[in-house]
Amino acid sequence: MLRKLLIANRGEIACRIIRTARSMGIRTVAVYSDADRHAQHVHMADESIYLGPAPSAESYLVIDKIIAAAKLSGADAIHPGYGFLSENEDFADACASNQLIFVGPPTSAIAAMGSKSAAKAIMSEAGVPLVPGYHGSEQGLELLQEEAQKIGFPVLLKAAYGGGGKGMRVVESANQFAEALSSAKREAQAAFGNDKMLIEKFIGNPRHVEIQVFCDEHGNAVYLAERDCSVQRRHQKVIEEAPAPSISSSTRIAMGEAAVRAAQAIDYVGAGTVEFLLDTDNKFYFMEMNTRLQVEHPVTEMVTGQDLVAWQLLVAGGAPLPLSQDQIQITGHSFEARIYAEDPDHEFLPSTGTLHVLKPPSTNAYVRIDSGVVEGDEVSSYYDPMIAKLVVWGEDRAIALGRLIQALNDYQIAGVRTNIDFLRKIAGHQKFAQADLTTRFIEKYHTELFPNNDVLIKPYAIMATLAEMVDLKTASAPANPWTSQQSFRLNQPRQFALALRYADDLLHIELTATATGWQATDDSDHWLVEKIADKYYFTQNGRRFSAHIMRSNQDILVMTERACLPFTRHLIADTLQQEVAAGNLTAPMNGTVVQVMVAPGDSVEAEQALIIMEAMKMEYTIRAPQAGVVEQVFYQAGDLVSDGAELLSLADSE
Repeated sequence: MLRKLLIANRGEIACRIIRTARSMGIRTVAVYSDADRHAQHVHMADESIYLGPAPSAESYLVIDKIIAAAKLSGADAIHPGYGFLSENEDFADACASNQLIFVGPPTSAIAAMGSKSAAKAIMSEAGVPLVPGYHGSEQGLELLQEEAQKIGFPVLLKAAYGGGGKGMRVVESANQFAEALSSAKREAQAAFGNDKMLIEKFIGNPRHVEIQVFCDEHGNAVYLAERDCSVQRRHQKVIEEAPAPSISSSTRIAMGEAAVRAAQAIDYVGAGTVEFLLDTDNKFYFMEMNTRLQVEHPVTEMVTGQDLVAWQLLVAGGAPLPLSQDQIQITGHSFEARIYAEDPDHEFLPSTGTLHVLKPPSTNAYVRIDSGVVEGDEVSSYYDPMIAKLVVWGEDRAIALGRLIQALNDYQIAGVRTNIDFLRKIAGHQKFAQADLTTRFIEKYHTELFPNNDVLIKPYAIMATLAEMVDLKTASAPANPWTSQQSFRLNQPRQFALALRYADDLLHIELTATATGWQATDDSDHWLVEKIADKYYFTQNGRRFSAHIMRSNQDILVMTERACLPFTRHLIADTLQQEVAAGNLTAPMNGTVVQVMVAPGDSVEAEQALIIMEAMKMEYTIRAPQAGVVEQVFYQAGDLVSDGAELLSLADSE
C-alpha cells in the first residue's frame, strides 16, 4: 500500500486524486508554479512544494524538479494525472531510477503507444483493425504530400507523439497541405517536443468510441464499459457519455475484447484507454491508446460504481484488480460536460480573468462536479482553460440528459466567457436526444448550435436594465428622494436608463414606469420584475419566467433557458478608445506571439496570415481584415501579449 503520494499535476485532476488518496489514508503532496500559489490543489494537499515560474516548460514539465520535490517530501509514489508528464517515458524512467513508484504503465508501454506510428504496427500484429494511413519515419514535405495523395483527400494530420487534438489538422485538398502541415508541426513541437506527423484517411461521419481498460501486474485485464466521445470541436471532446448509445452487445463485446488485446500486446499495467473510430456500418478502427487516466473517466465511474483512481493506486501498490470481467456491472447512464473558459461565438478563443461569480449546481447522488477552482480564483493564460467537469447520472439516457440540461441551466459563472450556453444547445438538440452522434455533430448542426440572437438582443438588454434598476433601488437609501436612485421625478413618470454594448451594437435602453410596470422606449412590450434570493423573475406581456443575471466589473450576463447573452456597460471612454484603435489589429486573448509573418512596408491581401499566437496550448492565426500596407509591428516571436494589445497597424493601400 502506498504511504505518501506526490501529484505531478495541477487543477481539477490534482484535486480529484487528492480526494481519493485521502479517503484511502494516503498522504498527499502538491506541486505548484507562480501562477498556482493560491490554487485549490495546493490548499487541499497535506503539503506542497514550489516548482518555479508559471510557464509549464519551467515548472510542471521539468522532470528534475518533480523528482526533487518527491525526494524532499519523502513521497514513495508519483501520480502524473493527465496531460503534462503523464505519457512521458523519460519521466516514468526517472521515477524508476529514483525508486519512486510511477502510478501508470511501464515505460515500455508508454514508449510503444507514445509513437502513434509504432502503435499502429503493434495493433496490426495484435489483430486490432486499423484506419488506412502513413505511419512512417520519413517526414519530408514532398514524401508526405505523395502519401496523402495515395491515401486520398481529405486526410487527417496527427502528431505522432500527441493527443488531445493538439497538432491535428483535417486537410481537404492538396493545395492546403503544406500550410496545414507547417501549422500542425509547430503546434506538436510546442505541445510535445516532437513534430513528427502521421497521416490517416479522414473518415467523414464516424463516432468516437473508447474503451476503458485496466490491467495489473499479475496478468489480469478487464474493460469497464465504453464511452462515446463523438461530440467534439477542434478534435477536443465536449460532451462524453457512457455507455455508448445505439451499439449492439456484439459490437460492444468485440470492441472491449480488442481493447484488452491491445493492452496485453504491450504488457500494460494500470488504467488505459483504447480509442476507436466507429463507422456507420458498425466497423471499428483503432485510433490510439492513451496510457493514462482520461479526462472523461467519471462517466465510467458513475455507471460502474467504481473509483478508478483508487484502482490506480491499488494496482500501483502491487494489488490485483478489484474485480474480474464478469463482476463488472453497468447501471444507468452518465454524461460529462466540460465547462471551459472560452468564447464559442468567437472560434472558442480562450477567456482569462477572475471568476467573480462561480455558483455550480447542487451536487447529490445524480450530479457531480469535479473542479479545481472556486469563486474568486483566476483563469490563467498559462494552462488549459477548463473550469470544471459537470457529471450526471440517470436510470436511463433520457433521464440523465434531463438532469444534464437542468444542471447546465443552474450553472452560474461570470468574469470570463464560458461555453455553458453552447453546451445547453448541444444537450437540448433534438438529434443529440436521439443519439444521432458523429464527430461532425457540431459542424453538421452549426446553424442550430450558433443561432442568430438578433431578435433576443433588445429584450435581454431590457432584462439587464430592469435587474440593474432593481439592485440600485435595493441598495439606495429610501429616506431622501434627492439621493436615491429610484428614478423619482416630480410630476413626471419614473424613468431609468442604461447604455449597453452587445458585440458591436450599442443600445440605449430607456425604461418608463407605467401604472403596473415598465415599458421601454420604442417598444410595446410590458414588463414586470422582481428578485427572489439570487434569481430574477420577469413578466413580459403576461408571460412569467426566471433568469440569472450575473455581473463582473462592467459586464452583465443575462441567462435564461433560451439563451445566454453578454452585455457590457458602455462608457464614453469606450467610444474614444474604439476610435483610436480603428485600423489596428489587436490580440484576441492573452497569449504568446509564435511567429510574425510580415514586416513594416509589406503589402498584404485580405485574409492573409500576419501573426500566429499561442494561448492555452492552441494556435490562433491573426489575419488581415482587408488589403493594406503594414505600418508598424509592435511584437516579435516569443513576446507575451495581453488581450486587446495592439499587435500591428495596417494602412489602406494607396
